[in-house]
Parts: sequence; structure tokens; C-alpha cells
Amino acid sequence: MDRHSRPSVLSACAPAGQKRAPDLITDGCEPPCGCWELNSGPLEEQPVLLTAEPSLQPLFKAQCGHSQFMMRERARAYSMLWRTSWKVLTGPQLCRLRLYRTPPPALKIRPLAYVTYETDSRSNQENTRTVAGLHACSVDIRKIRRLKPWVLLEDDTHVEEIADILKELGASKTVVASILERCPEAIVCSPAAVKAKRELWQMVCKSEAELIRLIEQFPEPFFTVKDQENQKLNVQFFQELGLKNVVISRFLTTASSIFRNPVANNKRMIGVLQESYLNLGGSPANAKVWLLKLLSQNPFIVLSSPMAVEQILKFLQGQGFTDSQVLQLLSRLKGFLFQLQPGSIQNSISFAKTTFECTDRELRQLVVDCPVLLCYPAPVLEERIQALLKEGISMAQIRESPMVLELTPQIFQYRIRKLNSLGYRIKDGHLASLNGTKKEFEANFSKMQAKQGRPLFNPVAPLDVDE
Repeated sequence: MDRHSRPSVLSACAPAGQKRAPDLITDGCEPPCGCWELNSGPLEEQPVLLTAEPSLQPLFKAQCGHSQFMMRERARAYSMLWRTSWKVLTGPQLCRLRLYRTPPPALKIRPLAYVTYETDSRSNQENTRTVAGLHACSVDIRKIRRLKPWVLLEDDTHVEEIADILKELGASKTVVASILERCPEAIVCSPAAVKAKRELWQMVCKSEAELIRLIEQFPEPFFTVKDQENQKLNVQFFQELGLKNVVISRFLTTASSIFRNPVANNKRMIGVLQESYLNLGGSPANAKVWLLKLLSQNPFIVLSSPMAVEQILKFLQGQGFTDSQVLQLLSRLKGFLFQLQPGSIQNSISFAKTTFECTDRELRQLVVDCPVLLCYPAPVLEERIQALLKEGISMAQIRESPMVLELTPQIFQYRIRKLNSLGYRIKDGHLASLNGTKKEFEANFSKMQAKQGRPLFNPVAPLDVDE
């Protein structure tokens, strides 16, 4: 037998003179004493039953007449068995042996049905006229393909017309290319709509030079040309309200969504704010100034709902805050108070009361001094307090200057290191030196640094010495 050929299945010998079942498979040798049979068909996986039961062993020995021949065949069978990859599964009395000549082939599944999709070849083709027009304006087409490739697929574009409108405002070729690269959807706007938007923005811009500067800095708000009539009504309303054009132009570029809000809603919200100010004890003579200041600090306040304003004001009054304190919170939080939920405010107040161990009256004054206690959730406040304690700052210092909680741990840790470089030990001093914006802190730090380097005496001053 070929040393590389392996039996597919090994089975027990049948008794002498008894025919074997035709479905058993052997290795192709001639059957000695009828123990092995040739099956040249395809190799298949077949179970083989082996037993170690002593009572069945004499029966196996008696199946062949020549004991020596049986011994040789048994040794030959065992030799082939060990040269074959196999696996035995144990059982109470029987074990099943599985033999493989080669690993089973991978199962190939042919789908019963499949669907093919056909795409219009023209839908993926760029508009050559658009690409040529952008090239003529020195626009980097690669940026548009990377950011907004759909623009190049549009059939109706107005590259030359939009470029001419910008040039009429005094834009150079470089500025036009920069605007179209950052806002390529401008070329799908109709020239008539863009001219109408230009007239709208000119209502609040002093000159065309100022207008083109705003367009260069904020091209997307300018080329958002939907519902321009409503935007024009809102611009007129804010002008009648008393807002300066420079403030309105800032709204057009950084808070353009308030101009898409229906003008009736903006008027209603302004009325609610004025009424709330007066109900909280505000001076009628100062109402307009207060409102304009609030609106310039947070123009998005007009997007709030009157119901949310009424709900928050009633909740704070129910917590024991006086009208004067509520008005202070409204002014110091610049209207962001109406973006909070009563549940989150209640959680923050409860956390502050437990952490600082203060009475209700002391807590209300603490919140007025540091309104951010209402804005940040309890986990954020706890994280910042723990970070301050790790720097050696006491809870009494934090309570004395709670505005330090406005800073993130990374910011006040950086500021503490800078103050330590001057020899200032923050844990032994006041936390007010940590407060303020980045600009304010750097200014105070420069003053402290200059004061530290100042000489103790003026070397050019005359000395009062009695001769």
C-alpha cells in the first residue's frame, strides 16, 4: 500500500463466511479472510464503533481461523489508524472514531436571487462648465471635491454671476476664490437672491468694504438666502428696538438663526422679558437699557419660549429667592437661566447646601454670588471642589470665593503653578487672584510680576541726609 494513502474508514472484521455490508469503505487492499473490502468510491465520513468490553473480546478473536494472521492484520490496522488524523469521543462503553483523509471542502452557497443596481452615469459626472468657471476664478477644485463634491454635480450653477457680484463689492480675485472654496454652495444660489441678501446686509453695514469683510469672514450666513422677507422684518424690528447696526451685523453673522425665527415670535419674547423685568422690581426708566444689554450679550434668548421663562421664575421664587435676587440671577447669567430645567437646578442647590453646610438663607446668597452653582450639575461641581482640595485649598476659602468654581481643574491648576512661580502661596491667600477670564488673569499676573521686580528704593531719588 502507498505510504501516503490513508484509509477512509476502519471497521471491525465480520465473522468468517459472512458477507459484509456493501457501504463500508476500506483502503483498497485485497480483503484477507473477508475482513477488509475494497470500496473505490468517494471518501466519506463513517462512524466506527470500538469497544473495550472484555466479554466481547473472545468473539473478536474467534472471527478468523489463523491467529497469527489475525495478529499481523490487527497490527497493520493499528498502524494505519495511528497514521491517520482522528478524534475519539468517549462514552459509557462505546467510543466513536472519525477519520478524515482530507479536510472537508468549504461550503459554497449560491444565492437564490440577487439584485443588480444600475446608476445613471450622468449622476456621477461633474458639470464641466462649473469646473471650468471655478478654475477661471483660481478656486482649488480639490478642496471642493473633498468637502462638498455634490456642488460640482449640480446642473444649474452661477459661478460667473456670483463672482461678479462679489467683485462689484470690491472683492479681489483672491478673496473671491477664498469665499467660493469655503462656501462652494454659493454658486447654486440664484443671482437675484444674492443681490437681495446684499441689500439686506447693506442696511446694517456702513460701506461695501465692511460688507465684503463680513462676507469673507462669514460666507455661509450670507449665502443662506431662504425666507429673506422674514429676515428683513427682523432687522427692521431690532433697529426699531434700539439695537445699534454693529450689534445687528454681529447677529447676522454669528446668530443668524434668530433672523429665521418668525418676527412675531421675537416680538412676543421681547415683550415677555420686559414684563418680567418690571414684575421683578426693575425700574421702568432702565427697562430698555437692561433689555438691550441682555439681548446683545445673548441674542439667542429670543428663541426661548415664554412658558419656560415663567416656569423658571416661579420655581426660583418658590425656593425662597426674592424678586431682587431673581433679577440679579437673570442679569448675571445673561438669560441662559431659561435654558435650565427646574429638576437640574434643584439637584445643584441640594448639592451646594450639603457640601458647604449652610442654611437656606446662606445658600441663596451663595447662589447669588456664584450663579454657576445653578448651571453645572452636581458631579461637575464635586469634581472641581475635590481638585481644589487636592491643591491644599480649604473649603472655607472656596466658600469665601465661590467664583473659582467657574474654572475647570486644568485652568486653575495652571494658574496656581504660575502664581507659585512668583512665590505666591495660593492656599495661604485669597482665591480672587485665580478668578476672571484668561485676559484678566494675565493682566493681574503681569502686575504681580512687575511689582515683584520693582526695587525697594528709587536709586535716582535724592537722599535726605543731614550734613
